[in-house]
Amino acid sequence: MRAVSRRTFLAALSAALPTASFVRLAHAAAVDELAGRPETLHALGEAVLPAELGRARVAAIVSGFQRWIAEYRENAELVHGYGTSRLESTGPTPATRWATQLDGLDRTAQRTHNLSFAALTIAQRQQLVQAELNVLKVDRIPPIGRCPHVALALLAHFYGSDGATDLCYDAQIMRENCRPLALSSRKPLPLARARRT
Repeated sequence: MRAVSRRTFLAALSAALPTASFVRLAHAAAVDELAGRPETLHALGEAVLPAELGRARVAAIVSGFQRWIAEYRENAELVHGYGTSRLESTGPTPATRWATQLDGLDRTAQRTHNLSFAALTIAQRQQLVQAELNVLKVDRIPPIGRCPHVALALLAHFYGSDGATDLCYDAQIMRENCRPLALSSRKPLPLARARRT
């Protein structure tokens, strides 16, 4: 009997199940796949995130992104934007599309270099990712859930964090933390000095 891949099984199942049930199953399968084979996603993180973060922090950021994907819920209410009362909600899970894109990067790496994406040099990985992003013609990084490519989503996840703001200004700003009023007029410490204290 011929083995059936998870994707083939889900494609066949989609015809028999209501859309909402299928989306939940597809999301769960994509999350399992990203957790079970994280090497391509981690290799992508090393290629697109700032090199000065170092491997340990890149790995932590990628793990945080994986958690974000696992916790994604369709139709969850979003905080409305500044100056508007219009409510928005999350769209369909992007995890299935992103898992497919990671598989595509691996296939392209095998076809062009005879190696897995993770086995390529960082420069080679960057070339492959840049080629895919050039096709999309995206001029800015959208919100994470709306990113058309997993590389952009990983960047959006990082650049929306405290760590990215601190790195950008080379200061311990901690924009998501509430500082006491007594400290509000004090200039944030430079990152190097903040790490020593």
